[in-house]
Order: sequence, then C-alpha cells, then structure tokens
Amino acid sequence: MLGSAGEVMTRRAIEFVEGLSADQRRAALHGFDEDRRRDWHYVPRRRPGLPLKAMDEAQRERAWALVGTALSETGYRKARGVVDLEAILGELTGEVDRRDRLNYAVALFGTPGSAEPWSWRVEGHHLSLTFTIVPDEGVAATPTFFGANPNQVPDGHRHAGLRILADEQDLAFALVQGLEAVQREAAVIADRSMGDILTGPGREQSLRTPAGLPLADMSEAQRDGMMHLLGAYVGNMEQAVAGRQWTRIREAGVERLHFAWAGSLAPGRPHYYRIHGPTLVIEYDNTQNGANHAHSVWHDPQDAFGDDLLRRHHEDAHRGPHPSASSG
Repeated sequence: MLGSAGEVMTRRAIEFVEGLSADQRRAALHGFDEDRRRDWHYVPRRRPGLPLKAMDEAQRERAWALVGTALSETGYRKARGVVDLEAILGELTGEVDRRDRLNYAVALFGTPGSAEPWSWRVEGHHLSLTFTIVPDEGVAATPTFFGANPNQVPDGHRHAGLRILADEQDLAFALVQGLEAVQREAAVIADRSMGDILTGPGREQSLRTPAGLPLADMSEAQRDGMMHLLGAYVGNMEQAVAGRQWTRIREAGVERLHFAWAGSLAPGRPHYYRIHGPTLVIEYDNTQNGANHAHSVWHDPQDAFGDDLLRRHHEDAHRGPHPSASSG
C-alpha cells in the first residue's frame, strides 16, 4: 500500500498523463534514474517537463489538481501565490512577456501506478516542489523551494501589501527578537546576511554542522516559537506527508535543532536564518532588491529526493516479503 497521500497522488498523476497528447507525454515523462530527477532550480530557465503554457485549460486544471494532492490548503495557496507574483513582478518591472505565469513545468520520473518508485516535480521561477513516491514506504517531500519577489508588493499596485512568505518572516523575527542577550549572541552567526540560500542546487549537502542556538537552550515559550516557525515549512504539506516529516524530526530529537541568524534584527534590511537538525535544513534569505526578495528552502539531508525511502525499498526487496505481509 502507498498510503492515502501516495495513492491520491498516483491517481491524479495518471489522470494528468492520460489527458496528454503523445508529444506532450514525451515532454512530461522521464526515466526515474535520469540525472534530470535531481536537476532542480529556482531561477528562470529551460527545465525538464511540460510547461503550463503548452497545456490547454483542462490539462492545467489536472496539473494543479496533482499539486493539490501534495500540499495543504496553506501550501497550495502559497504555490499559486508564487506563480501570481511572477505576473506581478512583470507588471512592476515592465517585463510582462518575460515574467510568464505559465512558464512552470510539470515533470514525472518513472511510471505512476507501477510497483516501482516514481517522482514528480512542479517547477518554475521561485517554485520547486519535488515529491518521491515509494510503494510500501511512503512519500518524500524535499527539496522544497518557495521564493517571493517582491516579498511585499509595494504601494501603488492593486495587490499592495501582499506577502506570500509572511509567516516565514514574521515568526522568525518574533523568535530572534525574543531571545535573551546571551542566547542572541549564540544565535547570530554573522552581522551580514548570506546573500542567498547556501544549500542551492548541487549544494544540498553543503551544510553539515548545525550552527547557532540549540533548541535545548531555549525557554519553553521560545521553543514553541521555534516549532511554530518550523511549522510554516512542514505545514505546507498534505497532512500525511507533513506527519511523516514531523515524526522524523521528533525521532531524531527536537532538542538537537539549532536556530541561526545573520544580518539585521529588524525587518526592512537584509537578513537570513537557518533551522538545522539531523533530518532537516531550512534556510531563508531576504537580501536582494533592498530586502524585498526572499528565498526559502527545506531539505531533509537523509531523505533528499527520497533517498532514505529508496534505501529501505531496496533493502526490503532483497529481504523478500515484508514481515507484515500476509502468509495466507
């Protein structure tokens, strides 16, 4: 059994593929073992998959229905909001043609509905969501990237004040500003922001050692604040997918989580933070465009692109029937 999340994703993926023409399928479908499966990015570029602009309206609806199976209501609104921001950015910069809200692609790797692992990704500027479905094991949800440019839509635009990543910023400032002096000294790892996330494409494993203030050294209220901030990321996922991630975090030991900060301690100037533990690295940076252009990423270093699920899948295949399997 795939579990509810994997089963629903599989059904929606099959419906999406069945609604494509032969040429569209060639663009959308790729082998599971291809290098492209790990070739994610968050900049405007050509990418594997079938772009929304190459679909008709019914096909786009099925593509977004697939996205909706993986995300919570909050996460789904955020994903659609990132795409809407691309159009807003085009209006603000006078680059309407370049900033195409249909330039987001859906790519599938492997065959949904088979007994073998498969994955899918929806990706474009400032959005990259990767899900790996492993039969009998579950669904892996990282790497996950959400960006916002502008981070806050400026006055004068009809969507003035819109903030797609509001919780990611506000909860972090509440946490860092609520630290005692000694705690803040431990948490702040640099006077200046990092300028961008450090664990970008190809560098997912570049941060090995947690830095900053351990959750174990926080008060109960501060720990609650940290967990609420973490929830702004994990909570983007569908309930069962998020539940698996929370279990991994708790089993690894929440007291081993660290919170690190760099840059300004007040909004409006460049700032960066990181949450780092055995099963997660989360980074947020808001430096560009006068600190009005934010990037956020979430990795599970042990389960990037479903590596941990795939390892267990292969181990089970070599052991024979799973212990829970019926012998009748």
